[in-house]
Amino acid sequence: MSAADPRAQPGPRILNRKQTMKHFVHLAPKRLTQLGLGVMAIALLGACAGMSRQNQNTAIGAGVGAVGGAVLTGGSAVGTVGGAAIGGIIGNQIEPRK
Repeated sequence: MSAADPRAQPGPRILNRKQTMKHFVHLAPKRLTQLGLGVMAIALLGACAGMSRQNQNTAIGAGVGAVGGAVLTGGSAVGTVGGAAIGGIIGNQIEPRK
């Protein structure tokens, strides 16, 4: 096939230094966020291993409350912290079935 043939497959795209850095800077925050969330999830799951059931309920309640507070207030810090506090209190008071 000749170079003018529309069916010709293009070769690998070679980026110059400026294009490479622009591409890296664009993708770096997303990848760092994904990596950070993964590390945090593993650490949090491991941290719950030695907790009592009541402490686990408190932590779960605080997490759910924080997400709920953030959603209801449009992501405000006060709503997130307030939701976490209320959720933690409710989680602490829940007793497992016997």
